[in-house]
Amino acid sequence: MTKNLKILLLLFLFIPICLISKPIKRSQIPTIMDRLFSYHIDNKSLKPIIVKRSLKIYIENFDPDKSYLLESEVKPYLEMSDAKAQAIGEEMKTGNYSAFDQLDVLFAGSIERSRKIRADLQGTVSRSDVNFPALSSHSNYSRTKKELIGRLQHKMAKYLSYQEKKAPIHTLERRRKVFELMDKKMARLENPYLAQSSLGETLSSSTIESRFSLRILKAFAKSLDAHTSFFSAEEAGEMRLNLEKQFEGFGVVLSEGIDGVIISEVIPGSPAEKSGQVKQNDLLVEIDGNSLNGMPFETVLDLMKKRESPDLVLGLERVSSKNGSAEKDFTRVKLTRGPIVMNGDRISSSYEPYGNGIIAKITNKSFYENGNGINSEKDIRKAIKELRKHGEIKGLVLDLRNNAGGFLSQAVKVAGLFVSSGVIVISKYGKKDVHYLRTIDPRTFYKGPMVVLTSKLSASAAEIVAQALQDYGVALVVGDERTFGKGSIQYQTVTDSRADLFFKVTVGKYYTVSGRTTQVNGVIADIVVPTQYAPFNIGEKFLEYPLASDKVNPAYKDSLVGMDERMKAWFTLNYLPHLQKKVSTYRNMLPELKQNSHKRIKRNPDYQAFLKNQDQIRARLAGDASAKVDLQANFGIEDIQMAETINVLKDMIYMEAKSRRVSEQNTSALQTELKKAS
Repeated sequence: MTKNLKILLLLFLFIPICLISKPIKRSQIPTIMDRLFSYHIDNKSLKPIIVKRSLKIYIENFDPDKSYLLESEVKPYLEMSDAKAQAIGEEMKTGNYSAFDQLDVLFAGSIERSRKIRADLQGTVSRSDVNFPALSSHSNYSRTKKELIGRLQHKMAKYLSYQEKKAPIHTLERRRKVFELMDKKMARLENPYLAQSSLGETLSSSTIESRFSLRILKAFAKSLDAHTSFFSAEEAGEMRLNLEKQFEGFGVVLSEGIDGVIISEVIPGSPAEKSGQVKQNDLLVEIDGNSLNGMPFETVLDLMKKRESPDLVLGLERVSSKNGSAEKDFTRVKLTRGPIVMNGDRISSSYEPYGNGIIAKITNKSFYENGNGINSEKDIRKAIKELRKHGEIKGLVLDLRNNAGGFLSQAVKVAGLFVSSGVIVISKYGKKDVHYLRTIDPRTFYKGPMVVLTSKLSASAAEIVAQALQDYGVALVVGDERTFGKGSIQYQTVTDSRADLFFKVTVGKYYTVSGRTTQVNGVIADIVVPTQYAPFNIGEKFLEYPLASDKVNPAYKDSLVGMDERMKAWFTLNYLPHLQKKVSTYRNMLPELKQNSHKRIKRNPDYQAFLKNQDQIRARLAGDASAKVDLQANFGIEDIQMAETINVLKDMIYMEAKSRRVSEQNTSALQTELKKAS
């Protein structure tokens, strides 16, 4: 199961209402494809290259780690001629998807083969050293059945090792349960290709058709570019949750373990957490007084998700230590569905004293917004106001290291907190269709030394903010050499309550006021302070089918192009006089700031140990199995990137103050000379 699917499965255990989409018929596929073509910035027709990509992705969506299929089985589809792809494309336009039907037959056969191999291996697989995670996937398909068996054996050994880390596997019965659980989880992914439900029941013909259509549309959408996607209703619900940060539920996240259904997480601020009686790792044994013994995991999920009553009674079993021995305690907890705000994914702030003031730190994990007044810009503004109560803010760190984006409008508003007025984003939807997103409030909520801390995971809206503030010179960017590199714009239906289908499609690219796009190249750090992601191939350029990078004209001098005369008159009077001027103060400090940071990192034994470990990771990624890697190491302090960023900020504060003193002294000296002369 992929990471995304795991997250999806867990999230929806505490979402009471899922989005609903109607079954998709085969006959609807061409119309839906045309709809995506009409939106897409580049691809407008079913060309052979799109057909080839779709077939490749269809195969990879079924077998992402290449543990089911043989090279000889997929070769006819992966090495297809343009003429063959053209013919398949013409068939697809008429509703003929025989190529995908043939693949489903191939997949079904490979599933049966895999199940037989796994059954034969269960008695012989032993726990082995787990390979470095990044080397767990395979770049090529197995050439022989023997090689395929080896991959499955390794996969089973890894799963056995993983479960043993959670709880010792002392008996053959426990070992049997481990592989039984593994088979259950794999069956959830396999059964749809066998026309079965997750419980192994035969699906209705309409459900089979709808799932087949969904698989084709997913492969087709992904073939257009790296960020165009088609979603099931469940996946769309997850996206909406991540964007809006608020929903109603009970607040428990469930997972399936060897002994049954486990409370894997209790959501902060939820009814479950407020009860004080639900704990992580509790075993869920009852719902509303009904025993869950032997009940399939999917049925448990349905009992949680599809209930009409706002009340829920959980029967929980917890192991406790009493008189030196482990005992099981049973308790029943009544919960009432209530609103849950995901504050853990909203901003957080802290500070440290500096001189006669403070250095402020604000961490923003996403650019969120919902209809109830919760949004990133408001939260950051409030945080700055609260931080000022602890002293004058001498310097500010905006931490966007794990921020993968969110609402574009929020990125503009957050950047506007630190820019008086001006263009933040230039959106280009076609060769001539260009739009400007501006901040028009002349007030700034902080003006002074500022650093935006980024990593290779900083993407999309986070990159807009980082590069816009960098462009205007009001902040320096510190972190990995470059950010993710997602500079494309997607139209999406996920947050549309009237949507009948759920997708996002790339409609354009964005640029900041300098005319640069973050597409592919990302935001280039002013000062490189590597994060834990530095050794890994993370970013747009490592994805399939990314859009190319380009430039547009800068917009520091906003010409108000395309604006009607009435609006232009207002902007000329109220906006243009307050345009943010490009600040050079901090960029002029860069040579000395870089030198100071380099010296500190070189002298810091914790950072040097961290960098040495990163070199070992690179060696392991390059195929050196002898390289020793510690993925759990703590290098002296909790956050060495933040510590060095604070040091950079202190240098900026000192250098700015020094420059101001010199300027004041020069002014005073000049005034003295003028008095003498008079």
